[in-house]
Amino acid sequence: MPDRPNALAWDDFRLVKAIADAKSLPAAAGLLGVNHSTVFRRLGQIEAALGVPLFERHRTGYVPTAAGDELVAAARRMDEDVAAVTRRIAGQEISPSGELRVTTNDSLLVHLLTPLFARFRRQCRDVRLDLVLSNQALNLSKRDADVAIRATDRPPETLVGRRVARIAWALYGAAADFPEPAAVDPAALFDRDWIALGEQLAGLQAVKFVQAHVAPERIVYRIDTVLGLAEAVEERIGIGHLPCFIGDARPGLVRLAAADPALGTDLWLLTHPDLRHAARVRVFVDFLAAEIGKQRRFIAGESAAAESPP
Repeated sequence: MPDRPNALAWDDFRLVKAIADAKSLPAAAGLLGVNHSTVFRRLGQIEAALGVPLFERHRTGYVPTAAGDELVAAARRMDEDVAAVTRRIAGQEISPSGELRVTTNDSLLVHLLTPLFARFRRQCRDVRLDLVLSNQALNLSKRDADVAIRATDRPPETLVGRRVARIAWALYGAAADFPEPAAVDPAALFDRDWIALGEQLAGLQAVKFVQAHVAPERIVYRIDTVLGLAEAVEERIGIGHLPCFIGDARPGLVRLAAADPALGTDLWLLTHPDLRHAARVRVFVDFLAAEIGKQRRFIAGESAAAESPP
């Protein structure tokens, strides 16, 4: 039996959803990887087939009509169903192999994880790692990543995982400026120049501490990366808080105070429930949990150096 003239294909739903998400035809074309003219033509064909407009053209962009909203909602349900099926199938693999997308941030990658990833690759040659660096939470439900390695005290309830360490934070200064750090007067530190993390990391307790205790005129430098803050302290721009596993690993830095438990945060290995039994996810998480466990005291600021790799 031939299709009815107004029957829609999956690609039609995707196109309507892309326009609703992007709010413009050129941006939707970019999401779909097609030409602007193709999106314009296909939208006209879909609206003609249904006999109703799907979008209103406002100065702010394309806004779905009631009919458009209904199609967008259906497209999102279909998208979620496809993602769920993909996750379940991916979770049925028997041996660890294939690509594993891992998201983390640059400070964890550079000062902690890269040597562990190298060791993992030597043991599991059939698993290919695809690293996505971001301080933002990616959507593991849609497989933007398979495993997230995050410093957080509030992991998303939609994910499962392991808390593998507690990351300690302390106040650091340049060794050249503080030859006798043990003799530093804590009160005098608030008269020094300070370096602070930017608003993108406003959820960190270290950021909140500086906002609450350091006069605004004493904050002479802001940066939205922990690694950048460490380099700025080494360059003697000011003093600032750092995770101990970063500050203690840099000879040019010294602690100006003991690690503050109130500034610490948990380190988690997270994945989606549908993927936790996938062989490549399971072997990767088990390996990292064991390797990070060997360095738990260093990460917690209780020892001077990390364990050397075998």
